[in-house]
Amino acid sequence: MLLADIALVVGAYLLGSLPYMILLGRARGVDLSKEEDLHIALWRKVGRLEGLSGIVVDVLKGVIPIIVGFASGFSLAVTVSAGAAGVLGQMWPVFCKFDGEKGNTAGAGMLLTLTVCLSMTNFPHAYWVFIIAAVPALTGFSVRTIPRFIKPGQTLNERLMFGGPVSNSLPLGMIVAFAIAPLASWLLNQPVEMTLGLLAVFIAIAVRRLTAGLSEDLKEPKTNIRSILINRLLYDRSYF
Repeated sequence: MLLADIALVVGAYLLGSLPYMILLGRARGVDLSKEEDLHIALWRKVGRLEGLSGIVVDVLKGVIPIIVGFASGFSLAVTVSAGAAGVLGQMWPVFCKFDGEKGNTAGAGMLLTLTVCLSMTNFPHAYWVFIIAAVPALTGFSVRTIPRFIKPGQTLNERLMFGGPVSNSLPLGMIVAFAIAPLASWLLNQPVEMTLGLLAVFIAIAVRRLTAGLSEDLKEPKTNIRSILINRLLYDRSYF
């Protein structure tokens, strides 16, 4: 059984490491390997359908390990570890020199699937953890997206353009959501395995934000390290 546990966790990490968007871009003749945000680049430079598929695949990196774990009768600890491994794989993919995405989509997929699966077993209120965490995430998304979408004088194509101006609300909403999730799990007396797993995902996402490309920022003269780290943690970028 130990080998099966290890296989599930390692397999989840490799699934998370799958460079789907980069491979899809290459198949369409576009090199996305140097892009800062693969989702936006895939949506704008390759196509909306391809961009949507990139979001779905990244979400599934957090969904599939949880479903496989529950369906195959793995312990909750192993199942949660596999879900977290899928998120880690997206952030530090072995196939891309351990330089990947920020973990938001895979983390959201893991959180949703884990709470739904637990709600269908012995923890009927687990879904509240996802609902509570979704509030700041959706708030950040709405503050960022709705004003741009309803702005007058735009064509339909412009309204559907993924991305847009740099946002403070969305990255702030996402980090608050991932911070709230383990706290909500603990306060609602959910399984300790879920609480610790969600805490691990939050810490990993925070570490990824703080460290991705940090060495380049530190080369700048008169660097305010404290300001950079705060901006990275809250807004996922070094400077306003």
